[in-house]
Amino acid sequence: MSEVDLYNLAPVLQLMAVGLAVAALPLAWWLWKQRSAAPSQRLRALTLITLFVTFDLVLFGAFTRLTDSGLGCPDWPGCYGSATPIGAKVEITAAQTAMPTGPVTHSKAWIEMVHRYLATGVGVLILSLALMTWWLRRQQSRAGQTPDPLLHPVWPWFTLAWVCLQGAFGALTVTMKLFPAIVTLHLMFGVGLLAVLMAQAVRYEGAAARAVPASLRQGLWLAFVLLWLQIGLGGWVSTNYAVLACPDFPTCHGQWLPAMNWQGFDLWRELGMTPDGQLLPFEALVSIHFVHRSAAWLVLSVMLVVGWRLRQVAGLQRAGQGLLALSALQLLTGLSNVVLGWPLLAAVMHTGGAAAMVVLLTWTLSISRAVHALPSLSFDSRPAA
Repeated sequence: MSEVDLYNLAPVLQLMAVGLAVAALPLAWWLWKQRSAAPSQRLRALTLITLFVTFDLVLFGAFTRLTDSGLGCPDWPGCYGSATPIGAKVEITAAQTAMPTGPVTHSKAWIEMVHRYLATGVGVLILSLALMTWWLRRQQSRAGQTPDPLLHPVWPWFTLAWVCLQGAFGALTVTMKLFPAIVTLHLMFGVGLLAVLMAQAVRYEGAAARAVPASLRQGLWLAFVLLWLQIGLGGWVSTNYAVLACPDFPTCHGQWLPAMNWQGFDLWRELGMTPDGQLLPFEALVSIHFVHRSAAWLVLSVMLVVGWRLRQVAGLQRAGQGLLALSALQLLTGLSNVVLGWPLLAAVMHTGGAAAMVVLLTWTLSISRAVHALPSLSFDSRPAA
């Protein structure tokens, strides 16, 4: 197979046009539905639409990774210098003939490019959000009005910078040939974008914060931090293809504490290799899987306690129920990945469940505030009125 330039900007204008097409429908719907709404409500609606499309992008990114389509087009941002796999038909056919199972096949090329189209569409939506915030604030200034503090441009422009950084990691994922640390960071920045958008949407809402006991607020932060650590560990499992390193449950290869090799947690190394260029031993994959599995029990316990307590707080009962439901989903899909041999649907849902947890906890933290005078919550199963 001939060498391919890792970066080929020839199709960039066509890809930008595709991104505009992807964003056109949600933007048109938003303009129609919010044409008479207050400025902050218009921005909130656009932020929520962007959040929805970004969540879809995260799910499709998981699908791209799990179908081994990350190198379906070995250059960036197009596919063999074309905006679609159609224009690269000859090159893809030659690569697929040389290696029928990949990494480059026609189906994988389409999966990879659809992922890039969605990512470009998200970029257009976030750019629209930043420009709309600037324009609305400018209109208020020209009318002699005091600028609405909810229309401060820092949040949307920070979000735009975030998505640009996320795009850079997407490019590096391809050009560095699925380097595990880069792929994991790409995943975490994608999920982090969901948190940024959710916090921004709550800010635009301008609703009064729900009062929660200080201990529960601390529990929410603990759950949030542990969730991010677990997402990082889960991304490390997936990007190192260590999901099936422990094929049984609850033991691992019939042992409660299997033989492990901590080279699996050397962060800066190529896929399947140690930092000194040797093949990564299987025990290293076992250590990656086993640490993620062990940490899951701690994270699950904290989520269950926090979710149960949220059910007793006025205005946050549904958040508590949602956190409990997502915890159950994560447990079931995580077990399915092991005992059913990593089914694609369960694996995608496992990523989606973690992303949904981030969105839910971000909303809960953004909409709540600690009040020390509130009575401590009990474990009474009856929600507050």
